[in-house]
Amino acid sequence: MASSAPVTGEIKIPPHVPPELVRKLGITESAEFLAAPHKFMAALHQNCPPIVYSYGDHSPPAWNLLKYDDAYFVLRHPEIFTAEGSGPFPRDPDDYWKIIPLEIEPPEHRKYRALVDPLVSPKAVLALEGSIRRLANELIDSFIGKGGCDFAKEFGRPLPVGVFLDIMALPRDMMDEFVRWAMGLLHAQDKVIAAQVMGEVTQYLNKVIAEKKAQPDAGLVSAIVNGRPGGEEMSARETFGFLFFVWIAGLDTVFATLNHIFLWLAKNPDRRQEIIDTPDNINNVVEELLRVFTVTFSGRTLRQDYELRGVKMKKGDKLTSILPACNYDPEIFPNPEEVNFHRPRKPVLTFAGGAHSCLGAHLARMETKICIQEFLRRIPDFQVKPGTRIEYWPGGVVGPKEVPLVW
Repeated sequence: MASSAPVTGEIKIPPHVPPELVRKLGITESAEFLAAPHKFMAALHQNCPPIVYSYGDHSPPAWNLLKYDDAYFVLRHPEIFTAEGSGPFPRDPDDYWKIIPLEIEPPEHRKYRALVDPLVSPKAVLALEGSIRRLANELIDSFIGKGGCDFAKEFGRPLPVGVFLDIMALPRDMMDEFVRWAMGLLHAQDKVIAAQVMGEVTQYLNKVIAEKKAQPDAGLVSAIVNGRPGGEEMSARETFGFLFFVWIAGLDTVFATLNHIFLWLAKNPDRRQEIIDTPDNINNVVEELLRVFTVTFSGRTLRQDYELRGVKMKKGDKLTSILPACNYDPEIFPNPEEVNFHRPRKPVLTFAGGAHSCLGAHLARMETKICIQEFLRRIPDFQVKPGTRIEYWPGGVVGPKEVPLVW
């Protein structure tokens, strides 16, 4: 693989970076990656050192962490590795806003999370189970008689995004526009497009903020807009940064995960039957599939000089935990590419970890479980449409563009 060979001379390498650790891995953008992203990331353990200094055509140089233990440590030590400034979205330096709570470190971080955690807590998510199942079946009703569907468009996206928009108390009829904006920000890899979309998103969210201030409701947006973290009113920039992060987080990650899972299910009829035959094992099934099909990465910046696994890093260096690769670490998950529904339970890094663990993790698990259960209950036998060539989106959320199924 191209990723196994050191690369020097193409970028300006800081003097403290050993040239033999420099790689142009091409994560999120190379042809090799986009041909089979998770296979590519699993193979990094055989083709690269545990820590490499990587860069790409659309990504600045950063230390890439491939080992589970290293990422686990980094995610839980914000006093050394800060998330501040880690958001990839375009922002005006003259009107800069932080992505909240991602770019706020403990202990201040906790007061922001306290505003939204009750709406996505295990108890709150459990209360949504009935409505999520109803939506799943309504969507299946719309295509079950057709003998096929574009899973991504007709089920994989409208279910998690529809649920999240309901929680946010934002209109479902805006879904297509929201999706267009999310694609421009997460996958276009074009600064001009991203800036244009960011302008449209900014205008819309500012309008929503004004509306929710004038007419509060029980939704997540209103909880943010009218919230007082630590008893203090947020500034306009804080409110916008908080709302933007929660909004964008609900549009793409579960969608991408479901696309991977159902693509795999379509290709593995024996494993579908295993799930059907062992319904009491569904939680282990979900956790294993979330491990195998992790779709995001986690960036940090060093607050100080630090040595990790013998690699000397400098204050200000960027790090990216390659979470999908970490979940394929053979030292933690033996035979990591095997999908084993009876694997001994260990915490997966699918939702990152530490103070900045994904606030929607409980909801994502519930949605994934319900999607598998209801789809297999009503359409137990399906396959990828013959002749389909699966293509993947470039960018910071890994997912197939289309998953056409037939039955």
